[in-house]
Amino acid sequence: MALGAIGLALILLVLVVRLASEGTPAVSIRRTLASEVRFPGAAPRLAWPRAGEAALEVERVGGIVSSGSFAPVPIASLAKMMTAYLVLREHPLAPGAEGFTIAVTRADVAEEELRAALLQSVVRVRAGEQITERQALQALLLPSANNIAVLLAVHDAGTLAAFVARMNATARTLGMLSTKYTDPSGFGDETVSTAVDQLKLARAAMRVPAFAAIVAEPAAELPVVGSVANYDTLLGSDGYVGVKTGSDRAAGGCFAFAKHVVVGGRRLTVIGVVLGQREGGLIEAALLSAQRLGDSAAAALRVATVLPAGAGVLSASDADGHRTTAATASALREIGWGGLMLGVDVALRPAGTRVRAGEPLATVTVVGAGAVSTTAVAVKPLSGPSLGWRLLHVL
Repeated sequence: MALGAIGLALILLVLVVRLASEGTPAVSIRRTLASEVRFPGAAPRLAWPRAGEAALEVERVGGIVSSGSFAPVPIASLAKMMTAYLVLREHPLAPGAEGFTIAVTRADVAEEELRAALLQSVVRVRAGEQITERQALQALLLPSANNIAVLLAVHDAGTLAAFVARMNATARTLGMLSTKYTDPSGFGDETVSTAVDQLKLARAAMRVPAFAAIVAEPAAELPVVGSVANYDTLLGSDGYVGVKTGSDRAAGGCFAFAKHVVVGGRRLTVIGVVLGQREGGLIEAALLSAQRLGDSAAAALRVATVLPAGAGVLSASDADGHRTTAATASALREIGWGGLMLGVDVALRPAGTRVRAGEPLATVTVVGAGAVSTTAVAVKPLSGPSLGWRLLHVL
């Protein structure tokens, strides 16, 4: 009997040790919230141009939207955005700095005179003149001088052909797959692109501080010619801060624009492009179409609740199959317009074997201008594996 009692005691001891040391699975968590949420309200009626093509984006709010034919078309002087972008990428300009210096030659003067005779947009130069990088970029981007585009291209790459090859390579890097550059000024009708592609370039260029600063200048002082004005007459009104005009017979009126707008205390940038505008003067037509489009986009932006408090986010279950849900602890409000789809990230927190009511199980973030977040908390508790479950899994 004594030996039997001892044996039983040993068995009980082993069971107690196994029960105490037996690993139990963590709570199983499954996401139930969709990967996107819809901004409430009807889709806005943007003021798209009646002709040509256009594209629009509100940075950090929504993706590119567009209208028109989407076919590659001549873009005239919008090509100069790529010329300036490449020069500044290779030769960055600090605030107040002048950058490199180009000595103007007799050949450069002859180039300017030839282009002037063809009624191209030029800035007069003089042999022996010294022109800085900043001055050259001002001449390129404000009065849109074709001869300065050539001057910068040759200085940067040695030959026009080498620079144009770099323009096209950079376009591919930026995802501008419907774009072909044949010259640094855009004078040739064979230089073609789409509104969507030019928007991608305008977005990249405006992130270069020196580029953004220059296109925001209403005028500049240059050697020989003195003061030159920016063709972008929207500057300084209703938040418009750039970027580039273009016009000729083949392209019509073109304009890539940027507009700052404050919504819900946050400054956002509306970036857009209009191509092929022909109602009246070409540049004036492009500016008017861009203003209507940009203003309609700004008017459509507002703050609204995109994910209410108590929205289901997760389903959680323990080893015994008991379930609970996790819901948003507070409402999430974002900036957008009706019908806009916003991504939602759910970052799970490490799970234990049991859950308390109100315990945070994840962080929920709406991917928008504010990147607003809240926690997903358990609605009811999960007490963890029962004694029965432990006894069944002890061996």
